Amino acid sequence: MLDVRRMRVLRSVVTSGSLTAAAVNLGYTPSAISQQVAALEREAGTALLEKDGRGVRPTAAGRLLSDHAADIMRRIGEAENALADLREGRTGRLRVHYFATAGAALVPPAVAKFRAAHPGVRLDLRLFEPGDAVDYVSTGEAEVQLIVRRPGPATDPPPGVRLTHLLDDPHFAVLPRDHRLADRDPIDLAELAEESWIDNEYPPGTCREIMLDAFAAAGFAPNFVVEADDYPTAQGFVAAGVGVTMVPRIGLRPELGQLHPNVLVRRIANPEPVRSIYLAVPEAVADAPVTQAMVDALIAAAAELGSD
Repeated sequence: MLDVRRMRVLRSVVTSGSLTAAAVNLGYTPSAISQQVAALEREAGTALLEKDGRGVRPTAAGRLLSDHAADIMRRIGEAENALADLREGRTGRLRVHYFATAGAALVPPAVAKFRAAHPGVRLDLRLFEPGDAVDYVSTGEAEVQLIVRRPGPATDPPPGVRLTHLLDDPHFAVLPRDHRLADRDPIDLAELAEESWIDNEYPPGTCREIMLDAFAAAGFAPNFVVEADDYPTAQGFVAAGVGVTMVPRIGLRPELGQLHPNVLVRRIANPEPVRSIYLAVPEAVADAPVTQAMVDALIAAAAELGSD
């Protein structure tokens, strides 16, 4: 097998025209250059240089290897530059998985900020439901995943996963405009015990469990009359007077068209249902520049939402 470093020495000898000049250019002694060329000739099985006056010139085999050495050195340089770009976050791919309400309120501004700073990085953005498992980062299918957890002290994440808290997202009561409690804010949850409820958390997951725990803490089990798959559908039933529902705050952004014009939104008390939104990132890539840049962008977007 031909030694790439010796081919580099050969290239220097061929381009400079002498062993002495190559030694000066490479910082070696002429003896070391001669030894490297001799070793490469043994590997090649043929002579690579021949005397030419006071210097040397390549044989046909020497010219062939010298040309290939130039190409190899160029490719190695390209590889080193590409690796540096990847290491510094200038190129590469980042996979981000998110759930629906985070996709509407958090992810777009974070993506815009990220792309402005890292235009060479390809983003793979995927919507998934429910948003309470870290399966994608645990299995290496994503570098960043937004998830929902219960509020309060954070439990230990799965092995190999780093969690970052983004924000706490309280649920609000969504009522018809002519509701009897329209002038109350906040509304004690127990005051809605006799209402017909629109269930908007399907399939079951952490968000639904947070909602059901709040009902239990208020001393009642809700009478679900409609099973809706999403918050806009649930609001449509509320607007029609079929029942009431509760929706997390970031799912009720008027500027995003998430709030039905014929409903009222009121805070909930005693208890106030709250979900916590986290980022899950594999420990193996958590400190990589592109991963950290996306995490920082999402933290900034969450801070902006929290200041509204």
